[in-house]
Amino acid sequence: MKGKRLLSPARVSLPPMTAVPPPVLCHTLRVRHLYDCPLRWADMDSLGHVNNVVYVDYLQEARVDMMRIHAPGPEAAELAEGVVVVSHELEYARPLVFAPEPVRIESWVEQVRAASFRLGYEVVDAGPDRRVYLRASSLLAPFSFTDDRPRRIRDDERTALGVYTGEPVVERGPRSSVPDLRGSSPAHTYSCRVRWSDIDSYGHVNNVKYVEYCQEARIAFISSLAAAEPGVGTVGGFVVARFDISYQRPIEFRLEPVQVSTWLTRIGRSSFELQAAVHDEETVFATARAVLVGFDPAAGRSRPLGDSERKSFESVLVSV
Repeated sequence: MKGKRLLSPARVSLPPMTAVPPPVLCHTLRVRHLYDCPLRWADMDSLGHVNNVVYVDYLQEARVDMMRIHAPGPEAAELAEGVVVVSHELEYARPLVFAPEPVRIESWVEQVRAASFRLGYEVVDAGPDRRVYLRASSLLAPFSFTDDRPRRIRDDERTALGVYTGEPVVERGPRSSVPDLRGSSPAHTYSCRVRWSDIDSYGHVNNVKYVEYCQEARIAFISSLAAAEPGVGTVGGFVVARFDISYQRPIEFRLEPVQVSTWLTRIGRSSFELQAAVHDEETVFATARAVLVGFDPAAGRSRPLGDSERKSFESVLVSV
């Protein structure tokens, strides 16, 4: 698309030194790449689960390992670092708690087109039980950072991707674009400062950080509802069941904060949907959709929305 610049190259992110045994075990089985990813104590949130944002970082580690460290050939190396993330789609199946053993990330190629390819992932137990924690998909596009523009997939790269193709597509629900709701009255707008550590080796905010910005805004939004209406669940009273994000423009380091506007667009029996835009006065950098489910931390399971929660949500509901 003329004038449109994709963003967020996959950075090389190797596991840090930890107390666990040598953490990386990778090979291919049929057409799936297997990456055993160590869990870090800092990955846990206030519920004692791996935070939803951290999963996106795990997928990035697995993707770089698949295409660069344990690549099927040198022709795949540029697809590890010289790509931009167009979108992520994530469905969270169950919470993942800290353990000294790594969690396994299985990756495969779902689709290859002229100038993009789609990877599928499952985050699972490495043992025989094979519990699934996350099902996800990423749309990636090769990018020439020398010429500052997208490029087509070369024939040798297509051959390298072919090693991992043939896996059936994992159903994750319908794919749909997130509308720009900035013309509507936002229920909440959050000013999010860009940190120097958010920047990757290409001078852009890393794709994982956009998901974190949306989380910060979402927590602020729910906290504001809880403060205004007694009986509305706190941040720990909800968990993310699905998160989709589409990247529009790169964010470079800046002193001015970006804005994250959040709208509540659907209310169900036990869930609700939020849509968000990361933007400034002139540019939309990303749009996102999150489905949150009521959660009972004591029982460790989902719960229906309470009357006070439903009343508060209805007061800020936006039609789409």
